[in-house]
Amino acid sequence: MSRIALFGGSFNPIHNGHFNLVKETAEKNGIDRVFVIPTYVSPFKKDSGGFVADGKDRLEMCRLAFEELPYVTVSDWELSQSEVSYSINTVTHFHEEFPDDELFFIMGSDMLLSFDRWHRYKDILALCTVIAASREDKGSDIDILRRKADELSSFGRVIVTEISAFELSSSEIREKIIKNYDLSCYMNENVVKYIVANNVYERLKCKD
Repeated sequence: MSRIALFGGSFNPIHNGHFNLVKETAEKNGIDRVFVIPTYVSPFKKDSGGFVADGKDRLEMCRLAFEELPYVTVSDWELSQSEVSYSINTVTHFHEEFPDDELFFIMGSDMLLSFDRWHRYKDILALCTVIAASREDKGSDIDILRRKADELSSFGRVIVTEISAFELSSSEIREKIIKNYDLSCYMNENVVKYIVANNVYERLKCKD
């Protein structure tokens, strides 16, 4: 039996915080394989009106970001569905794909705190173990997360894992892209090159 983890998100764009979250969470929880899954449309962002890079670009950026981790597979499953990406559908698909393996679902700490508002969250917990990664400086949110994990424990297993802090979000990185800042300390070098070569966020620069 393998321990398989799913990690989804818009990855708009993928950055070192995502990479470190996957790497450290997998190492600390004995995960054998991780599927990184870019969303088609996130249910949390479908009405935001913000710019989201094309799916093929986000998929390729993820592949470039994780190519050094042999246990990571970047999946186009949610993109191929061409519909709002509800996690229960993704978890159900991978549960059916790997019925004999132990399934995990990785999320950031902010996601855990609102998890009981997710579509069919109890069904998600029935099918897999949730791993919430605390990435605030010095684990300052760890007690809140553990209390939330205890609240959810009647529906399934929730693990809280402390990982290295990363202070920048994808939205903040997009702002830096607009201003032509050096991104090399925030993102994989090959991802930066891809963004520049393919003008992935050029539309944002021309917005005003």
